Amino acid sequence: MALSLTTSAKAARSGAAGAPRNTPLRRKQNRDRMRVLGFLSPWLIGFSVFFAYPLIATVYFSFMHYNQIKSPDFVGLRNWKYVFQQMPLFGPALWNTMWLVVVMVALRVAFGLGIGLLVTKIKTGVGLFRTAFYIPYLAPPVAATVAFVFLLNPSTGPVNEMLGWIGLHGPNWFNDPSWSKPSLVLLSVWGIGDLMVIFMASLLDVPKEQYEAADLDGAGAWSKFRYVTWPAITPIVLFAVVTGVVQTMQYYTQALVAGKLASGVSIGPGTVIQPGYPDHSTLTVPQLVYSLGFQNFNTGAACVLSLVLFAIAMAVTLLLMRKSVGLIPAED
Repeated sequence: MALSLTTSAKAARSGAAGAPRNTPLRRKQNRDRMRVLGFLSPWLIGFSVFFAYPLIATVYFSFMHYNQIKSPDFVGLRNWKYVFQQMPLFGPALWNTMWLVVVMVALRVAFGLGIGLLVTKIKTGVGLFRTAFYIPYLAPPVAATVAFVFLLNPSTGPVNEMLGWIGLHGPNWFNDPSWSKPSLVLLSVWGIGDLMVIFMASLLDVPKEQYEAADLDGAGAWSKFRYVTWPAITPIVLFAVVTGVVQTMQYYTQALVAGKLASGVSIGPGTVIQPGYPDHSTLTVPQLVYSLGFQNFNTGAACVLSLVLFAIAMAVTLLLMRKSVGLIPAED
């Protein structure tokens, strides 16, 4: 009897010791967690409302027939088959988008870095040069596109007129399928001020002691750029490339406005113009998404195209962030 009482008392003490206690330390940890959650709540709400919910809804509607009027009906993979097998403009739109991603992003990064290097080397009038290169970036996209279509007009534009002064026959620019995308690239490179500022800040942050050591070793300009400047700015280059890819995947306004203006069709209330002039050479996937979703009310196919863009952007981003690509130092 005494042995059983002793065993019961030990079990009671063991249970009491194993039970959680509301100690001051535990209360402090709970307060810290709630404080951290409070600071994270704006990001969590924004992520849920503007990314997680739209992404889940896009996946959901990609398997539905939904015209934004009637209730959605489940159709399985019918929307996916339609996009990949029956939509004739999907191939040209995807090709144009990827062409712009490769060419436009590469040239923007190259010119932005080059102008950043130039501005950091200028000793006199540096403020004037910085302002002159940055102001085009402040121009609204629609206004800048309208100005470029006017400047590059093959008949009345001043660019072709000046080329004629030196004996060169200017191209048709936005009216020629082979020149329309290079014209958009010229427009993008013209507004290079954002990348110039980013690269200029990163170049000014490179320690001067490393350049002095390279001078003592007899390194030339190319060697100093390769072994001193480039390793220091590779994270900024990676940032510029990744954000450029994501932005170009969403390229919509400039291509649409340029195609409509170059076509010469008057735009009025109720006018529906098929994008991609001339000959679908400026048609991008975001334009196709808008045309399907808001002009033809085929929400399911538009969601499929959006998911294709999202998958490509994620794949390219993950590829660029691999150390083997060379944009991230191996020791990081």
